[in-house]
Amino acid sequence: MSPESRRRKRAKPSRSGQQVVRRARPAEVDQCDCPVCSDFDPQNFIDDLVAGAADPIKADDPVEAELFAATFLSAGDLGGEGFTEALNEDMLPAVAEIGTPEALAMLLAIDAVREGTVATEAAQRLVDAGVAAPSWASELRQPVRVGPCRRFVDPAGSASVLVCAFERAGRSHGFLVHVDHLHCDAAADIVLFPAHALDEVVTTIQQNGRRAGLTIAEELLDPAEFRWQVEQALDARADHDQERDLAEFDDEFNDEDGPGYHMLAVLLRARIRTLPEPTRPPAQHDARQTSLELLDMISQIAGQAQQIQTRTGRRTAGRKLPAKRRKSGPTAPIYQLKVGLREAKPPIWRRLELPADTSLADLHGIIQVAFGWHDSHLHVFETPYGDFGVADRELGHRAEAPVTLEQVAPGVGGRFKYTYDFGDDWTHEIVVEKVLPRQPIAYPRCTGGRRAAPPEDCGGIWGYAELVEVLNDPDHPEHGDRLEWLGLASAADFQPARFDAAEITRALTEGGNG
Repeated sequence: MSPESRRRKRAKPSRSGQQVVRRARPAEVDQCDCPVCSDFDPQNFIDDLVAGAADPIKADDPVEAELFAATFLSAGDLGGEGFTEALNEDMLPAVAEIGTPEALAMLLAIDAVREGTVATEAAQRLVDAGVAAPSWASELRQPVRVGPCRRFVDPAGSASVLVCAFERAGRSHGFLVHVDHLHCDAAADIVLFPAHALDEVVTTIQQNGRRAGLTIAEELLDPAEFRWQVEQALDARADHDQERDLAEFDDEFNDEDGPGYHMLAVLLRARIRTLPEPTRPPAQHDARQTSLELLDMISQIAGQAQQIQTRTGRRTAGRKLPAKRRKSGPTAPIYQLKVGLREAKPPIWRRLELPADTSLADLHGIIQVAFGWHDSHLHVFETPYGDFGVADRELGHRAEAPVTLEQVAPGVGGRFKYTYDFGDDWTHEIVVEKVLPRQPIAYPRCTGGRRAAPPEDCGGIWGYAELVEVLNDPDHPEHGDRLEWLGLASAADFQPARFDAAEITRALTEGGNG
């Protein structure tokens, strides 16, 4: 898969909305996790919130106003359970009291994307009082019509893509939802695209499936079933997000390239509420583990759909490489990584501890030392954000030196691949097992592992298995040649089971990787 298929671009909301959200995301909490209970002046927050509506009030498309509201609401949802109560009892009444066109625009936008708020009545009071409504207000009252709802699925049942377009007042747009069936059927990503690009999106899904060696089946869903599928995916993802630290979402709300997953989830929920109620009950949330192969497959199925450009130049939604940690910010924590050599039997792996802000270039050097490789071949990091290595336009590799570990694996469970030697294809799976506080010791260090790594140029994992077999058989016709190739006096000097974490740590320290 090309790295271009993994670059994700987003429809861009107003910067003022993002500035409001930055203030709405509390760093410390006194009573609850909602903005009202955080350590800042509530009235200043309300003033900033309403002022932020100056851009969406002038928008031509009401979707821009809805995204502005969705950005604020999603930030509050992630902040804690007290947000909805604070929204209804404190924030929305305070917005209505300001009584300006911007305040009305804010209330109308919130009412369009969130049920169960007091925004409807508050907005109507301002309209009755003669406050001028934005030009797009009438469009929000128009019915939403749904187009064909489709599901693209790998027959093995590991992942699927849900696609549907919606039309309102002559404007239409579509949503694409990646569903990870090996991770509790949770939504992995959401893409918002212009409806005129729907055929291109569908073609892209099918083409990327073929390139990934997948047989993608397409099926039409009735609107009620489509709603059921989407709600299960969004709800499972919401459950998972509750277990994550709030700080893990900061980069999503600081991204000036457009709305991320959580903002689009709020907008998508508003759209599917216009569909018929599902006839079957919600599915039970079954906690299962995902795999790196699944994440790769999801990216392959629909990655290129996220790059579609509209004729007006607006970019589609998707994932962008998170921002790098600022030098003026807090010191990076320590990541505990497990780096395993794929398809090795018995398993060959290393457990490493290193700063989260280690560059991928330095991580490459650390892995080389940990596995006893000699850095005599090409390599690449394959991540959900693209492929990184020595910059090479022909190979599609972006420069690895400016990119850090925590950017491509933001938190526990983050996964990506590292491949060394494109001939022997030594592919390593890397997973963040723990995030640890920094100790007054030298990093990086190796704290665990199993077995020696295969020697270079032995023909990949299958060639290594053959090498072990030959060396274990003194009567094999190639036994002597293989010993000579390895520079060994006898087969007893070949110790594939040998592993010494302390020795690797010393080598890492001496190599200057800390």
